[in-house]
Amino acid sequence: MGMVLALVVCAVVVAVGVAGLVVFALRRRLIQRVGGTFDCSLRLKMPAPAAVAPPPTDDEPAPAPAHPADGKGWVFGIARYSGDAIEWFRVFSYAPRPRRVLLRSDIEVLGRRYPAGQEELALLSGSVVLRCLHRTAPLELAMSEDALTGFLAWLEAAPPGQRVNVA
Repeated sequence: MGMVLALVVCAVVVAVGVAGLVVFALRRRLIQRVGGTFDCSLRLKMPAPAAVAPPPTDDEPAPAPAHPADGKGWVFGIARYSGDAIEWFRVFSYAPRPRRVLLRSDIEVLGRRYPAGQEELALLSGSVVLRCLHRTAPLELAMSEDALTGFLAWLEAAPPGQRVNVA
């Protein structure tokens, strides 16, 4: 009797795991079904700005500049164009709604850079980090070169009268 119960419990655990994976895959398929999607990591927790160090003296070397490339705070996601907004969904989530909605008029591009340090491990290979302001708050997005080209073109294609800043 104990062996049968153990097998039933194992079968239920496996069935629940498979059902979870099916729902997970179905969610991704539904997000991508509409079209206009691309892989896009988002830094949810921006690193704190480095404290201003006193200037070095003649006999002391300059301190190394603080770099936000610690790899922390990055979350894999899927971004989807939706009119004048980008909807961003976490990859590893069952939520049917986007985690963030970025309006085109609220995005200001400050610059781009390549991942460095621990970021190279935290981001997909070949990613470019786009530094932005979203409603005056710092925001970083990481995407492929092709996705970046499309994203910048989408920003520049704003209707007449909208402020667009793509550095």
